[in-house]
Amino acid sequence: MKTFSAKPSDIDKKWLLIDAEGLVVGRLAAFIATRLRGKHKPSYTPHMDCGDNVIVVNAEKVAFTGNKWKDKKYYWHTGYPGGIKERTARAILEGKNPERILAKAVERMLPRGPLARQQFSNLRVYVGPEHPHEAQTPLKMDVAVLNRKNTRAS
Repeated sequence: MKTFSAKPSDIDKKWLLIDAEGLVVGRLAAFIATRLRGKHKPSYTPHMDCGDNVIVVNAEKVAFTGNKWKDKKYYWHTGYPGGIKERTARAILEGKNPERILAKAVERMLPRGPLARQQFSNLRVYVGPEHPHEAQTPLKMDVAVLNRKNTRAS
């Protein structure tokens, strides 16, 4: 029995399209991170970029469960003494870059290093239903039907 290790010629990268409207942020980010790394494939090799390309549309319409919409805070530091800043999830989603919530959630689920940065570059997140990747004929994935918890119950 031999261990399979994928070579660049063995890797088959697909294009996936995900509509994020009404989907829970953490569950969607975990699903996307798995697809970007390629861990859903039987030919997964830890040191190769064997994941798929993922396009996410309607990123501004993601959902939070519980009170995270108003209570969850995102922190960053300016680099100056006393320079800690915070912003709520609601403020970010209503701001000028709402797609950043989902992109950062996925980025923080990937391991750190050069390979993960390369895999993260295979993610494209867009506000609104339009995207410029029609030529790649992406396969539409319906994440909501995989588990009832993937969508926010009204």
